[in-house]
Amino acid sequence: MKKYVQSIAYLVFVGVTSWALITAIRSYKNPFSLYENPLVWIALVALIMVIVLKEILNITALQKTEELSYEKQGINPEEIDHWAWAKDFLKKWTNAKAIEEEATIELDHNYDGIKELDNSLPPWWVYLFYATIVFGVIYLVRYHIAGAPDQATEYKKEVAQAKLALAKYKKATPNAFDINNVSLLTDDGAIARGKAVFNLNCVACHAADGGGGIGPNLTDENWILGGGFKNVFNTIYSGGRDGKGMIAWDKTLKPQDIQKVASYVMSLQGTTPANPKPPQGDKWENGITSDTDNTSSEEGEIEEPIKE
Repeated sequence: MKKYVQSIAYLVFVGVTSWALITAIRSYKNPFSLYENPLVWIALVALIMVIVLKEILNITALQKTEELSYEKQGINPEEIDHWAWAKDFLKKWTNAKAIEEEATIELDHNYDGIKELDNSLPPWWVYLFYATIVFGVIYLVRYHIAGAPDQATEYKKEVAQAKLALAKYKKATPNAFDINNVSLLTDDGAIARGKAVFNLNCVACHAADGGGGIGPNLTDENWILGGGFKNVFNTIYSGGRDGKGMIAWDKTLKPQDIQKVASYVMSLQGTTPANPKPPQGDKWENGITSDTDNTSSEEGEIEEPIKE
C-alpha cells in the first residue's frame, strides 16, 4: 500500500509542477529571470531533483532484485560482465579478431619474421563507403540531371531577395539614412542644425569659429585625413587616427546630425577665424593633395588623406 501511495504522490507532484511551470512560462514576460520570478527556478530545480531521485531509487531497486536473483541461481554477481552487450556491438561493427584467433587469418607472407593478417574492412567503414556512393548518385541526379539550383545560384537568389527587401524597406521608410550615398547639405536649416551640434560637441577642440585649438583648423585648405565633404563626414563618423585623433561620433550622434555637422564644417572653408591655428596635413584642392604649404601635425606626423 505504501508503494502505491508513493507512486501516486510522485505522479501528482510531477503533473502539478509541470502544469505550473508551463503556465508560468506562458504568462510571464521573462519567466526565467532569477530576480523577477525566483519561484519558477525553485519549481524547476525541485522537479528535476525529484525525477532524478526517483530514477536513482528505481535503479537501486533493480540492482537489488538482480542480486537476489543471482543468489537464488547460485551465480556470483562479480563474474557477470555487464558490458558484454557493448563489446558484442563493437566486435560486430569493427569485425576485429581476438589475439587468440589471429592465427586463422594469417597469410603466408613472412618478411623477416613479420607476418601479415588478412583483416577485412570494418563494417562501419564499408557501410559509410556505401552511403557516400548513394549520396553521390543522389547529388548527381539532383544537381546535374534534374537541374536543381547550386550554391552559387541560391546565393544570387538570396542576394536578389535581400535587395528587394531593402528597397521595400527604404520605400516604406523614406527618412532612412543611407551612409553610402551621403551628400553635402546647403539649406539654411541643415547648416543651422549642424552649427548647433558643432557648438555643443566640437568647440572645445576646434574653437567656435573653427580656427582650431587642440584639434586642427577647419577653415583652411589643409586636411590631415583628407578634405572634401565625404572625407570630413567619414572622419567625424569613424574618428581620427587610432590613439591620438578625434573620437568616433557614430555612437553619440545620429548619422543625420553628423551629415549636418560635416556640411557646416564645409561652410567654414574660406572664413577668417580670430586665432587660426597653423595649417596641418595636406593641402586639398578639388580632390587632389599637394605637399605645398604643409607643416607637421600636432602629433609630429602626417597621414595620407583618404580620397573620395
